[in-house]
Amino acid sequence: MRALLSRAPGGPETLTLADVPDPVPGKGQVLVSVRACAINYPDVLIIADKYQFKPTRPFAPGGEIAGVIEAVNESVTGWSVGDRVIAVIGHGGLATKVAIGADQLFRLPDERNFEEGAALLLTYATAIHALLDRGQLRTGQTLLVLGAAGGVGLAAIELGKAFGATVVAAVSSEEKAQAARDAGADRVLIYPRAPFDKAQSKALSEAFKDAVGPAGADVIFDPVGGDYAEPALRAIGWEGRYLVVGFPAGIPKLPLNLTLLKSCDVCGVFWGAFAARDPQANAEHVERLFSLWSEGRISPRVTATFALEDAGVAIAKMANREAVGKLVITVEQSGPGSAGTEQR
Repeated sequence: MRALLSRAPGGPETLTLADVPDPVPGKGQVLVSVRACAINYPDVLIIADKYQFKPTRPFAPGGEIAGVIEAVNESVTGWSVGDRVIAVIGHGGLATKVAIGADQLFRLPDERNFEEGAALLLTYATAIHALLDRGQLRTGQTLLVLGAAGGVGLAAIELGKAFGATVVAAVSSEEKAQAARDAGADRVLIYPRAPFDKAQSKALSEAFKDAVGPAGADVIFDPVGGDYAEPALRAIGWEGRYLVVGFPAGIPKLPLNLTLLKSCDVCGVFWGAFAARDPQANAEHVERLFSLWSEGRISPRVTATFALEDAGVAIAKMANREAVGKLVITVEQSGPGSAGTEQR
């Protein structure tokens, strides 16, 4: 099979396409013929050895896939060759095949294509866990979403609207502002690019406050971090919840006196650990996502697709914060096992 491999720590330019032996599904595993793999910010970090998990090299990045089961270990029940599936796997998705645990799989609805399927789980499952479990978002509340045109930001907008919130989207360009509006944001704020000096930080704080209104934001969804975090926190409402989702702009240091003055919570959101610790709760969230998807209330936005050999370009766009919506790698299949599994 073919795989795009990380052989040494570095950027996307260090990835190399190689022929490697097909994986063999072990106990509890199935072999999936990968048809699409979404790119997410952890792919930027994992190849640079900056992620929480450091796989043994060489490895293929790519943690979110859609495909077709090609083989099933005899220990597995409930899955068959030919089943269309999606899964979040951590790494290994930028390859034509991957062996993964059957307990990681979800069925891809027949009416959905592989690109859509690959773009659903990581962003929407992160967002629904963040908003409901950590943020306790309720109907009528105000939600401020930073980085609102990225995959997880757009998911937070759609879910916020589905749960009855007023959604304020914060983005860095007019193109991204339009994407946020298209996703249903009630108000959109375009902020400047960091870094900020003290006066710029204060001005951004005032802009956030104006955007969310005098009562402040009940929930702030922050997948950006860096110099944006403190100005956003200053716009939080009484007993608000600040959701720490990611740090592409850097890891911020927050003045904790603000949490006292607003009696607010700063809540970490680590969806992967949540899903591993409470798979039943995660499965219930995913089932709710499928329902919202079928109702047309959420819809993964795949804005660009790339061939496997060009996946490094997509990772670079993610690293440079140029991505709007989801970037997806389409994986061409050839040889034995590929017949009868055309993409729908």
